[in-house]
Amino acid sequence: MTIQIQRNFSVHGVDEAPSRGCLVEGLTFEDAALHFLSDRHLDDGGDVALIVEDCETGERQCFRIDLATGETAPCE
Repeated sequence: MTIQIQRNFSVHGVDEAPSRGCLVEGLTFEDAALHFLSDRHLDDGGDVALIVEDCETGERQCFRIDLATGETAPCE
């Protein structure tokens, strides 16, 4: 049995300063990005690009998320 541990991530829009990041718990970078959006109830049908940083390691990943479908893809 594999136990997955929630980690702390800082999430902010690509056009925002990192200091504007919100602390979010998630299992993965992508999970944290989706939790961030669900907390904000964004549903304008467009898409959004987010930077997700692991608070423990400092690793960063960028995701573009389609708000209509919830599909995620790495930023280009």
